[in-house]
Amino acid sequence: MNFLGFGQSAEIEIVFDGAESRKTAEVKGEDGKVEKMLLFYDGETVSGKVNVTLKKPGSKLEHQGIKIEFIGQIELFYDRGNHHEFKCLAKALARPGDLIQNNSYPFDFPNVEKQFEVYAGSNVRLRYFLRATIVRRISDITREVDIAVHTLCSYPEMNNPIKMEVGIEDCLHIEFEYNKSKYHLKDTIIGKIYFLLVRIKIKHMEIAIIKRESTGTGPNIFNENETIAKYEIMDGAPVKGESIPIRVFLAGYNLTPTMRDINKKFSVKYFLNLVLMDTEDRRYFKQQEITLWRKADIPRYQVASQQQQQHQLQQQHQKPHHHHVPLHAPPHLVSGPAAPTSHSSAGGGATAVAAAAAAAAATSATASSESKMGLFTRESPNQEFSQQQLDSPTDIPAPVSESARGMGDGAAAATSSASPVAMLSSSPPPLETTEQAQDQDQLLNEVNNDDDDTEAINPRLDREDTNNDHDASNKDDAKKVTPLTAD
Repeated sequence: MNFLGFGQSAEIEIVFDGAESRKTAEVKGEDGKVEKMLLFYDGETVSGKVNVTLKKPGSKLEHQGIKIEFIGQIELFYDRGNHHEFKCLAKALARPGDLIQNNSYPFDFPNVEKQFEVYAGSNVRLRYFLRATIVRRISDITREVDIAVHTLCSYPEMNNPIKMEVGIEDCLHIEFEYNKSKYHLKDTIIGKIYFLLVRIKIKHMEIAIIKRESTGTGPNIFNENETIAKYEIMDGAPVKGESIPIRVFLAGYNLTPTMRDINKKFSVKYFLNLVLMDTEDRRYFKQQEITLWRKADIPRYQVASQQQQQHQLQQQHQKPHHHHVPLHAPPHLVSGPAAPTSHSSAGGGATAVAAAAAAAAATSATASSESKMGLFTRESPNQEFSQQQLDSPTDIPAPVSESARGMGDGAAAATSSASPVAMLSSSPPPLETTEQAQDQDQLLNEVNNDDDDTEAINPRLDREDTNNDHDASNKDDAKKVTPLTAD
């Protein structure tokens, strides 16, 4: 057919950017074979280039345009003629014309939403692929390349254990318990089975992981069950009060996350099936649904913290190492002409005191703001406390209570708390006059006379106190020797 002009005269190749370093995932194809595909996640950009190679060098290829499409598609095997596309993005690479030599066309689909994960089951298939097309009048030249998409989930907020008591009335009562109801794909199922009542002869017990695939909607739902794994956890007859441990590792199986009503086309659920068999080969089973989800290799909060630390390190390297004086710094910390320290009038003294108070308030405000700035970037309260201790000045004396310090301490504290401007601007106290000295001597004499009177009265008070103490002790002795009376 090629000599008539109906064959394909060019080949298309799709090359992804960063394909050498990108992870790959194994996905089962339509024919059942496992293929390795490049792995993408939701929100990632899909970019690369389309290479068009002419089979005959020097020949001319007439086309009506070259385009590339990003398609998300669901295929139901019982309805192969209808493919349901839930995602379709198209971009034109070349306008209509003639292609006379090999050419390469770059493409870019930024931040593509990929809300579903690829899936290949018994009756349904969900796939993402890129389709490059050279549009021609008679037959188009196309090329499709599939990609793998995984949806990552975070840890569930509620993950309650599964606990249930089942059995046959007056014959068998068992209680089974699983540690969680939601497991990631590399998790371990841990549980136990406790026998409350055993009146039948049980031969063995096993647990199985079952995948149930539901396709269709409404009354036309078709369920397909597939046993993923099966373990025998007990062999022999149990007795009342016996406990059987369960431990199943999920990492060794090809599992997918739980899918519920994907585009209203299909669902995938997983169950734990507990089966008991008696000596007459009768089977007793109980199914319990579990939820599977895919965990990221590196948690998102660790990635965010690493990026934040790198940003902080870059800022520290770029920051110049010199002392910067802020605009709100107090006057006595800034180099310049000295402030006046003494004034002749009372108004000047008040102005100096106000300026000193404002300067002290500004310094305290800056110190408090500097100590509070580190609280938003600390990782633990212990580090905050140690940082505050390092940032706080060490030369500030501890406050002394009024009752503990004497007159000299109070005077020293008053002089230390006052600003030097206020100390220089305050006037010395006036000298005492002769009349004030005489009044002070008279007050001292009266105080001494009062002290003599109290010393004369004190012995009487002491004797009265001793008498009262003696009476109280006699009463206490009378209470201690209260006789016991017989019934």
